[in-house]
Amino acid sequence: MAKNKLQKFEDVARFQNVFEYTDFDEKTKPRGCWHGDIFKNENPITLELACGKGEYTVELARRNPERNYIGIDKKGWRIWTGAKTAIEENLNNAHFMRIFIDHLEEYFKPGEVDEIWIVFPDPFLRESRESNRLTSPKFLNIYKNILKPGSVIHLKTDSPELFSYTLEVIEQENCRIVDRCDNIYKERPDDALLSIRTFYEEMHLREGRTIRYVSFQLP
Repeated sequence: MAKNKLQKFEDVARFQNVFEYTDFDEKTKPRGCWHGDIFKNENPITLELACGKGEYTVELARRNPERNYIGIDKKGWRIWTGAKTAIEENLNNAHFMRIFIDHLEEYFKPGEVDEIWIVFPDPFLRESRESNRLTSPKFLNIYKNILKPGSVIHLKTDSPELFSYTLEVIEQENCRIVDRCDNIYKERPDDALLSIRTFYEEMHLREGRTIRYVSFQLP
């Protein structure tokens, strides 16, 4: 019998590889402690924002044991899938957090993060919700305060509107494009990183949607 959301929330609260905003007060937040106290190594840290079920976080952790990964989402029942898989596979380099993404600076100190992945985020197409887009100037300013200089931000999306918007923001904010692909499965179907498929990506591909990618560095 499939677990319902309430049961998954209860599991997530017990998982040792999941941190929730309710676990902390201002003195106990893990800001500055990820390398020494949590991962117990100095390996680079990658965040997957709005990670959903955590498929990218888990697969990246499998392929790159020399790096640390943290999947972040506000919905614990989604995180449950990735967190449970990481526990079952002893992926000690994969953790998860249930927090609001615009609070990242409370949980990471400047320069503590080496890379960010944003995979199929909600595009928030209404103009009134532009500031909720994870590639908006509001969020880029947050990322700037936790990333090491020269770090790369990756966006993978099925939304042509969000992709175009992101390219505009990249130009306006004087960011540097590192890589761009306007149709992953036409141009680079065998790319090791870009061809990792999430639950939603499989659904988008069945619907015939084009998957786009861009990576960039902040100024």
